[in-house]
Amino acid sequence: MPTTPTTPIPTADLVDEYGDELRVCDVQFTSYGAVPAFAGPVRTVSGTEDNALLHELLRTPGEGCVVVVDGGASLRTALLGDLMAGRARDNGWAGVVIYGAVRDSAVLAGIELGVQALGTNPRKSAKAGAGAVDVPVTFGGVTFGPGDILHADQDGVVLLPKA
Repeated sequence: MPTTPTTPIPTADLVDEYGDELRVCDVQFTSYGAVPAFAGPVRTVSGTEDNALLHELLRTPGEGCVVVVDGGASLRTALLGDLMAGRARDNGWAGVVIYGAVRDSAVLAGIELGVQALGTNPRKSAKAGAGAVDVPVTFGGVTFGPGDILHADQDGVVLLPKA
Protein backbone atom coordinates (compact mmCIF):
# COMPACT_ATOMS: atom_id res chain seq x y z
CA MET A 1 0.00 0.00 0.00
CA PRO A 2 1.24 3.54 -0.71
CA THR A 3 2.83 5.88 1.77
CA THR A 4 1.98 9.00 -0.25
CA PRO A 5 -1.60 10.26 -0.52
CA THR A 6 -3.65 9.68 -3.65
CA THR A 7 -4.86 12.99 -5.10
CA PRO A 8 -8.66 12.92 -5.36
CA ILE A 9 -10.13 13.44 -8.81
CA PRO A 10 -13.74 14.65 -9.09
CA THR A 11 -15.94 11.61 -9.51
CA ALA A 12 -17.92 13.26 -12.34
CA ASP A 13 -14.64 13.75 -14.25
CA LEU A 14 -13.79 10.09 -13.71
CA VAL A 15 -17.19 9.05 -15.10
CA ASP A 16 -16.52 11.24 -18.16
CA GLU A 17 -13.10 9.63 -18.62
CA TYR A 18 -13.91 5.96 -17.96
CA GLY A 19 -17.63 5.68 -18.75
CA ASP A 20 -19.05 2.24 -17.98
CA GLU A 21 -15.62 0.91 -16.98
CA LEU A 22 -15.78 3.01 -13.80
CA ARG A 23 -17.46 1.19 -10.92
CA VAL A 24 -19.96 3.66 -9.42
CA CYS A 25 -21.53 2.90 -6.05
CA ASP A 26 -25.28 3.52 -6.19
CA VAL A 27 -25.57 4.46 -2.51
CA GLN A 28 -26.39 8.04 -1.51
CA PHE A 29 -23.82 8.80 1.19
CA THR A 30 -23.57 11.96 3.28
CA SER A 31 -20.20 13.56 3.96
CA TYR A 32 -19.45 14.05 7.67
CA GLY A 33 -15.69 14.74 7.83
CA ALA A 34 -13.82 17.98 7.20
CA VAL A 35 -12.34 16.54 3.98
CA PRO A 36 -15.13 16.36 1.38
CA ALA A 37 -13.04 14.76 -1.39
CA PHE A 38 -10.61 11.92 -0.73
CA ALA A 39 -9.02 8.97 -2.49
CA GLY A 40 -6.78 6.00 -1.87
CA PRO A 41 -6.39 2.25 -1.96
CA VAL A 42 -9.18 0.32 -0.27
CA ARG A 43 -8.99 -1.69 2.94
CA THR A 44 -12.26 -3.34 3.98
CA VAL A 45 -14.10 -4.26 7.15
CA SER A 46 -17.36 -6.18 7.36
CA GLY A 47 -19.40 -6.13 10.52
CA THR A 48 -22.97 -5.11 11.24
CA GLU A 49 -23.45 -3.16 14.47
CA ASP A 50 -19.95 -4.16 15.68
CA ASN A 51 -16.93 -1.88 15.27
CA ALA A 52 -14.20 -3.79 17.14
CA LEU A 53 -12.39 -4.77 13.93
CA LEU A 54 -12.60 -1.20 12.62
CA HIS A 55 -11.16 0.03 15.94
CA GLU A 56 -8.21 -2.35 15.54
CA LEU A 57 -7.58 -1.42 11.90
CA LEU A 58 -7.62 2.34 12.56
CA ARG A 59 -4.92 1.85 15.22
CA THR A 60 -2.51 0.76 12.45
CA PRO A 61 -0.72 3.02 9.93
CA GLY A 62 -3.21 3.99 7.22
CA GLU A 63 -0.62 5.02 4.64
CA GLY A 64 -3.22 7.01 2.69
CA CYS A 65 -5.74 4.18 2.40
CA VAL A 66 -9.53 4.39 2.64
CA VAL A 67 -11.46 1.99 4.86
CA VAL A 68 -14.71 0.75 3.34
CA VAL A 69 -16.99 -0.64 6.04
CA ASP A 70 -19.93 -2.88 5.20
CA GLY A 71 -22.20 -2.26 8.15
CA GLY A 72 -25.17 -3.92 6.46
CA ALA A 73 -26.87 -0.52 6.00
CA SER A 74 -27.81 -0.61 9.69
CA LEU A 75 -28.66 2.74 11.23
CA ARG A 76 -29.30 1.18 14.68
CA THR A 77 -25.78 1.81 15.99
CA ALA A 78 -22.84 4.00 14.99
CA LEU A 79 -19.70 2.31 13.66
CA LEU A 80 -17.49 5.43 13.86
CA GLY A 81 -17.32 8.39 16.22
CA ASP A 82 -15.05 11.33 16.88
CA LEU A 83 -12.37 9.41 18.83
CA MET A 84 -11.96 6.77 16.13
CA ALA A 85 -11.97 9.42 13.39
CA GLY A 86 -9.26 11.36 15.21
CA ARG A 87 -7.20 8.18 15.50
CA ALA A 88 -7.69 7.49 11.78
CA ARG A 89 -6.50 10.99 10.90
CA ASP A 90 -3.50 10.73 13.21
CA ASN A 91 -2.53 7.36 11.73
CA GLY A 92 -2.59 8.57 8.13
CA TRP A 93 -5.87 7.17 6.81
CA ALA A 94 -7.35 9.18 3.90
CA GLY A 95 -10.95 8.40 4.72
CA VAL A 96 -13.67 6.04 5.82
CA VAL A 97 -16.77 5.06 3.84
CA ILE A 98 -19.39 3.45 6.06
CA TYR A 99 -22.41 1.56 4.77
CA GLY A 100 -24.04 2.32 8.10
CA ALA A 101 -24.11 5.08 10.71
CA VAL A 102 -21.68 7.41 12.48
CA ARG A 103 -22.03 9.50 15.65
CA ASP A 104 -20.53 12.71 16.99
CA SER A 105 -21.32 14.31 13.63
CA ALA A 106 -20.75 17.90 14.84
CA VAL A 107 -17.22 17.00 15.95
CA LEU A 108 -16.56 14.86 12.83
CA ALA A 109 -17.17 17.98 10.74
CA GLY A 110 -13.97 19.48 12.18
CA ILE A 111 -11.72 16.42 11.82
CA GLU A 112 -9.40 16.45 8.79
CA LEU A 113 -10.55 13.10 7.45
CA GLY A 114 -12.88 12.02 4.70
CA VAL A 115 -15.96 10.42 6.27
CA GLN A 116 -18.99 9.28 4.34
CA ALA A 117 -21.87 7.31 5.83
CA LEU A 118 -25.59 6.66 5.44
CA GLY A 119 -26.63 8.61 8.51
CA THR A 120 -26.17 9.11 12.23
CA ASN A 121 -27.16 7.46 15.48
CA PRO A 122 -25.83 8.31 18.96
CA ARG A 123 -25.95 4.64 20.05
CA LYS A 124 -22.59 2.83 20.39
CA SER A 125 -22.02 -0.42 18.55
CA ALA A 126 -21.00 -3.81 19.94
CA LYS A 127 -17.33 -4.65 20.47
CA ALA A 128 -17.42 -8.44 20.02
CA GLY A 129 -15.14 -8.54 16.97
CA ALA A 130 -17.71 -10.06 14.64
CA GLY A 131 -16.93 -9.72 10.94
CA ALA A 132 -13.76 -9.74 8.86
CA VAL A 133 -10.99 -7.44 7.60
CA ASP A 134 -9.67 -7.21 4.02
CA VAL A 135 -12.37 -9.36 2.44
CA PRO A 136 -14.46 -8.24 -0.55
CA VAL A 137 -17.62 -6.38 0.49
CA THR A 138 -20.52 -5.58 -1.80
CA PHE A 139 -23.15 -2.85 -1.64
CA GLY A 140 -24.59 -0.27 -4.02
CA GLY A 141 -23.96 -2.55 -7.00
CA VAL A 142 -20.17 -2.52 -6.43
CA THR A 143 -17.76 -5.00 -4.89
CA PHE A 144 -14.97 -3.28 -2.96
CA GLY A 145 -11.80 -5.30 -2.67
CA PRO A 146 -8.54 -4.63 -0.84
CA GLY A 147 -6.24 -2.58 -3.08
CA ASP A 148 -8.99 -1.14 -5.32
CA ILE A 149 -8.52 2.59 -5.88
CA LEU A 150 -11.45 4.59 -4.50
CA HIS A 151 -12.33 8.24 -5.14
CA ALA A 152 -15.08 9.92 -3.12
CA ASP A 153 -16.58 13.40 -3.14
CA GLN A 154 -19.94 15.18 -2.83
CA ASP A 155 -21.16 13.44 -6.01
CA GLY A 156 -20.43 9.88 -4.99
CA VAL A 157 -18.06 6.99 -4.44
CA VAL A 158 -16.32 5.29 -7.36
CA LEU A 159 -13.67 2.66 -7.98
CA LEU A 160 -11.21 2.91 -10.85
CA PRO A 161 -11.26 0.09 -13.40
CA LYS A 162 -9.07 -2.85 -12.45
CA ALA A 163 -5.71 -2.79 -14.19
